[in-house]
Amino acid sequence: MTEPLRGIRLPARAKIMAWMLLVLVAVLTAVVLLVWQFLHNEAMNKVTGSMEQEVGEFVNYARTGRDPATGALLGDPAQLFDSHLGRQYPDAWEALIGAWQTPTGLDWRMQSQDTGTKRAVQEPGLLERITADPRAHGTAQTGAGPVRWVKVQAVTAQGGRAWFVTAHFTEHELAEVRRAAQTLTLVSAFGVLLAAGSSWVVAGAILAPVRTVRHTAAEISEHDLTRRIPVEGRDDIAALAYQFNAMLDRLEAAFRTQRQFVDDASHELRTPSTIVRGHLELLGDDPAERDEVVRLCTDELDRMTRIVEELLMLAKADRPDFVTPTDFPLAELTSDIEAKVRSLGDRRWVLESIGEGDVVVDPQRLTQAMVQLAQNAVQHTEDGSEIRLGSALDRGRLALWVTDRGPGVEAAEVERIFGRFAHGSSGRRGGAGLGLAIVAAIAEAHHGAVRVRSEPGSGATFTLELPARPPATAPSPTAEEAH
Repeated sequence: MTEPLRGIRLPARAKIMAWMLLVLVAVLTAVVLLVWQFLHNEAMNKVTGSMEQEVGEFVNYARTGRDPATGALLGDPAQLFDSHLGRQYPDAWEALIGAWQTPTGLDWRMQSQDTGTKRAVQEPGLLERITADPRAHGTAQTGAGPVRWVKVQAVTAQGGRAWFVTAHFTEHELAEVRRAAQTLTLVSAFGVLLAAGSSWVVAGAILAPVRTVRHTAAEISEHDLTRRIPVEGRDDIAALAYQFNAMLDRLEAAFRTQRQFVDDASHELRTPSTIVRGHLELLGDDPAERDEVVRLCTDELDRMTRIVEELLMLAKADRPDFVTPTDFPLAELTSDIEAKVRSLGDRRWVLESIGEGDVVVDPQRLTQAMVQLAQNAVQHTEDGSEIRLGSALDRGRLALWVTDRGPGVEAAEVERIFGRFAHGSSGRRGGAGLGLAIVAAIAEAHHGAVRVRSEPGSGATFTLELPARPPATAPSPTAEEAH
């Protein structure tokens, strides 16, 4: 009995949707992060470029700026910064600052269009930290958010130090980047929801034939193997349905053969058991009668033993070790077969051909098959009748045959006589009807077949046609090839 499946049962439809969404979420997450990083870098580069431009303009002005009254170069920091800052119009969220050292501390001038920006720059200690920083640019935190700054340092005419600082509060740009990332995230989330619904519908449509296969398999029993799955299209699902139908065909044929086999076997085994029982029940005290009954019972038991042995042999025919191929000379195999068949009956045995060369076969199984064919010929011929046998090897193909002068085989019976418990229409029953089935099984195990050539009333020729060497194992067909 098949054990029930354990663990959580997750439908294939849900698995397909989950994997699709997982991949989609991973890709969209990476896209959002990359876009956010790109926008952030673009905004910061734009801010940095604007501040460096302001610094460059100040440096150029400091080199050429002159006092309008005297025409002399501006050397006083307060005059220089006042003159330059008065001419500037900084961007929103930007402040232009000129600072210099005085005996009483740091003095400075500032130009900005935004009141909040001015207040943020005036936070205690911010300008001191910027001017004391050895770097030419950096970032500082304020109550108005992060501020990026770029500065240039100069020496005043009095020997002090002065700095021109461009400060830009980046909260506005970062807010725009965040809004763009949030919009992209919302669009991606909507796309994921849309993909979830689409993948659920598409997966259901793709897996519909698979569900049909499952439901059909659940409804099939050994009493009803007639159900089939409609095959549509040429994709993998259609190939699966095609293979499933082919499997059902094989199962139906196997069950039909099994039922026929059981019926025939029970009939064949019931006859000798009935004979034995009947004779034993009527057994008297006469010694001669006892001897005759014992002989009859022994014969029937021997027949039952042969039937059982032949049935066991046919049961082993599907096993890979049913035949054991070895390299063997064909001439020696043919001679061994001829020597063994001559003792089967008083017939005129003729060895008409002997093949030359080595073959890779199971000599014992082939001898068994040829002896069975010869025994079959003896059963259907009279004493002194001619029976010919021979072998041939041509182009990698091996042929072994037995020809008799018996009544022959009707064309309609050629396929049937190789079935189990099958008998020809000649009326002669020399056994249980398993001999030719065994011959066919041996031929198939050698990747060959049994051929029959016969004309009713003129005898028959049974030929084993086999490859001289076992063929290489072929690769399993793909779904497309199977379809």
